[in-house]
Order: sequence, then C-alpha cells, then structure tokens
Amino acid sequence: MSTVDLIRHIKLSTATLPLTVPISDAKVFTGRQKPMTEVVFLFAEITTEQGHTGLGFSYSKRAGGPAQYAHAKEVAEGIIGEDPNDIGKIYTKLLWAGASVGRSGVATQALAAIDIALYDLKAKRAGLPLAKLLGSYRDSVQTYNTSGGFLNATLDEVKERATQSIDDGIGGIKIKVGLPDSKEDLRRVAGIREHIGWDVPLMVDANQQWDRATALRMGRQLEEFNLVWIEEPLDAYDFEGHAHLAQVLDTPIATGEMLASVAEHKGLINANSCDIIQPDAPRVGGITQFLRLVALADERGLGLAPHFAMEIHLHLAAAYPREPWVEHFDWLDPLFEERLETKNGRMIVPDRPGLGVTLSGQARAWTTESVEFGA
Repeated sequence: MSTVDLIRHIKLSTATLPLTVPISDAKVFTGRQKPMTEVVFLFAEITTEQGHTGLGFSYSKRAGGPAQYAHAKEVAEGIIGEDPNDIGKIYTKLLWAGASVGRSGVATQALAAIDIALYDLKAKRAGLPLAKLLGSYRDSVQTYNTSGGFLNATLDEVKERATQSIDDGIGGIKIKVGLPDSKEDLRRVAGIREHIGWDVPLMVDANQQWDRATALRMGRQLEEFNLVWIEEPLDAYDFEGHAHLAQVLDTPIATGEMLASVAEHKGLINANSCDIIQPDAPRVGGITQFLRLVALADERGLGLAPHFAMEIHLHLAAAYPREPWVEHFDWLDPLFEERLETKNGRMIVPDRPGLGVTLSGQARAWTTESVEFGA
C-alpha cells in the first residue's frame, strides 16, 4: 500500500457528559465557582482516502465547550486534502487560520481534538499503541485516584472510595484541600493518611485557593504527612510564589494544569516554580504542543503528572524519560467502549493501536451537535 494518503473527511461533534453528583473543590467553597455538574467534549473523527481513522478530543469543565466547537468548525475544513502524517504542518496551518484570536486557550484547545486525532490515526496506521509510536520508556505508569477525593464528599466517603481505589489496583490517593477553615483541611488529610497507612502515596490539591502566607503555613503543617506533592497551592500564574514554596518546603510542589499554552508553561519552568509539572494536552493545544513543553520539563529534571484525560495522558506519560504519574478519573468511562487496566499501583498501556479507545453508543446519545467536512 502506498504511504501517500490524504485526509478526505472530518466529523466534529460536541457532547455533554453529565456527572452523577455535583462536584466541588475549594473554588466552590470559597465562592469562586458553582459545583460542576457536567463536562462538555469536542470530538474529532478523521478518515483518510485509504480508510484510516483517528479519534481525538478536547473538553471544558465549565464555560467554553461551545466556543471550542465553534472555533473548530471555522477552521477544520482546512485539513481536507492534507497528508495526515504532516501533523506539525497541519497544526501550524490551523493555528494561523485562527491567529487573530491568539495561540492559547479556546483558540488552540479547539485544535487539540484534531491534533490528537491525527496522532491516533498515525499510530493505528502503524499498528502500534500511541506510546510505542512516540517511543515509550515503560509499559505501565504509576497511577493515583482523584475522583474520589473531592470536597463535596464526607471524610468517611473519601475513605471508602480510597479503599476501593486501592483494591482496584490504583497506587495513590489525592484529596482536595483549600477549605476556608484550614483546620478542617488538616483533619481530612490526617484522617485519610491514618486510613490508608503510610505506605500508600498521598497527594493534596488546593486548586489555587491559598494566598502566599496561607500556602507557606499550610505547607509546613502538611510536611508531617509525607505527601508526594502539594498541588496548586497558589494562583496558577503566580510563578514567583510557587517558586518560593518549591524552594523552602520539603514536600514537592506540583502545578501547571490550568496553563493553556507552551509559552505559559515555559514561564513556569524558567521560574523554577514546581518540582512536578502537570500539563494537560487538550488544554495546551494537543500532543504536538505537549511534546514541546515536556521536552523542556525533562531538561530541567522535573517530574511529570499530566492532568485529567487518562485515555490520552497514559500514552504521553509512558513516553516521558523520568518516572511519571497518571491521574485516574472514572468520569469518562461512559464515553468509551474500552477500559484502562490498573494493577499493582500502575496503569497498563493498552496493546490496542492508537489511543486504544472508541466512542460508545452513550457518547453518541449525549451528542448535541455535529458537522462534517469532506467526502
């Protein structure tokens, strides 16, 4: 079969995933946001003249989903007739098609679904899992659970979910902190540490809700719990404040999930603002951009723990030179036919080609709008 192939069709769709219960982190308890009840997804499905296919997605946890879909609709037709192997060229073409609205945020998150679909297609065409196509360092990645540790759950509920996660082969437990009453934060951390024991990795996430003085005080009090990291103790763009915490605390600092471009992550890295960087491929514009920024992170010796979207990030973490973490969220399970396996504290890279996932009938049923370009 000829290696020359062209994109003949792309389908974009937006679907709304309802959450079983409203989700609250510290931003809700400090009055900055309302509880989260749904996640809006942008899916891109690409087909070539030779019949190869690729699936990619982006998402928004609150406002922005319709904007991602609208932007993607404006530029997606530009990929018709392109060679799907030319992923960098296609990304640049789409970026310049929407250059007047910038190179971060919605403008590039809309491109992420297309970019990821092209990588999925390329790996499928090669008959390889995406991790193998990229050049993996491992066949499994340390994993930790987040979805059981939100602040809308009581401490007893968090304990129950932690036990279930460990029984399911998930290695670490992350819980949310950042409540207005810091004593309640410490009570919850102490309770969960006592419950899971000292051998189970434990992380906390303040979701940007502390000021510098509170973050330093809480960081010092949290030292006794032997945490793997303290996540987003400060505003995501307070690089200087995060750098100070990373310098003076023994507990590693993790951040980066809210940054929406390589340029922003470059600022974080250059300021020595974290020990563990947490980029999100859909948020920074896709795999093309993700690979650029993690090359910078590796050069600085940073740990890696990508945010959310484990279906994508498992492959990218497996291809990072340093031992990373991947975040286990069960929220997306209804969207896909396949499940990712966890065993002995690690998430197993599937042997299926590409990302190794296909959209479920439920995902189709939740689709609210779609558009197609090409034959």
